[in-house]
Amino acid sequence: MKVDFLIAGAGFAGCTLAERIATQFDKKVLLVETRNHIGGNTYDYYNEDGLLIQKYGPHIFHSNLRDVWDYLCRFTEWNGYVHRVIAVVRGKEVSLPINLDTMERLYERKFTSEELEKYFEQHRVKLDRIRNSRDVVVSQVGEELYDLFFKNYTKKQWGIYPDELDPEVTKRLPVRFNRDTRYFTDRYQGIPKHGFTRMFERMIDNKNIHLLLKTDYREIIDSVDYNKLIYTGPIDYYFDYMFGELPYRSLDFKFETLDMEKYQNAGVVNYPNDYNYTRITEFKHFYFQQHHKTTICYEYPMAEGDPYYPIPKPECREIYQKYKKEADKLRSVYFIGRLAQYKYLNMDQVVAGALKLFEELI
Repeated sequence: MKVDFLIAGAGFAGCTLAERIATQFDKKVLLVETRNHIGGNTYDYYNEDGLLIQKYGPHIFHSNLRDVWDYLCRFTEWNGYVHRVIAVVRGKEVSLPINLDTMERLYERKFTSEELEKYFEQHRVKLDRIRNSRDVVVSQVGEELYDLFFKNYTKKQWGIYPDELDPEVTKRLPVRFNRDTRYFTDRYQGIPKHGFTRMFERMIDNKNIHLLLKTDYREIIDSVDYNKLIYTGPIDYYFDYMFGELPYRSLDFKFETLDMEKYQNAGVVNYPNDYNYTRITEFKHFYFQQHHKTTICYEYPMAEGDPYYPIPKPECREIYQKYKKEADKLRSVYFIGRLAQYKYLNMDQVVAGALKLFEELI
């Protein structure tokens, strides 16, 4: 087979670049995916009961990038879903991120915005330097809220406590002095009206794109005549682990379909301190689906399994930098995406990176 571009991986990065190259360049693309579906970890599908669910846990698109939003709007309408998260602490359901409503329910007293700011100022730990994820949290809200919301949740999620993790892990978690219970405040957010998978199908519906599922790119690379390779898989795998394996945190998902219309009061409910799982997702909240049953998903972090989260520790970044140095030497291979860049990237960041790479290819 002769193509202009061989793309390994049919997630956000791979499909975006395949679409752009096929449409704007009018070039031939071979899109190769090891899984039996497109869409990466945002893959959604109808289960045997007819409920639309996400196979790899909750994914909600959110962004402030107008160009990324406009680009994806070519392939989908959005359903208007606004993400809200509940945490169960001390037997109470409270909203995350921490806000006025959270504090009032937790402490059973009223707060004004000014009183809450004063409360945090009195309880926060004043530090000269932020060294880790624990420091980020206690310097904002103090020890008690750190223990209630972050310490044990982080231990379950990462297998280590926050004082062993880079500050970037918890800097994504804001504190609010108002009653805004939205998890994301981005201008653009939602879920594709007919699901992520349908959006990806429309993206790669092009005569110039040939898709191969359940195929490792290594299985076919010697039989394909191509000019350039775009690689979105694990960068250490590409280089045969020459500097050792990059560690990841994995997840195990346990699905359960219940004979009831609704199970919980939000799409995602976190359990920072109880049980072995970190959260329960109920997908009907995402898709506004009317059905007499509902499917929920328990999420169990694990050390082994499919790579989901790059481990944010200095020694891991050092290993990655060795691989990146090798990658930078290659003239016709491009590395993009969370696994190829060994970095936690939101969906919009991956699309933005793919669009930028496309401009560079032009």
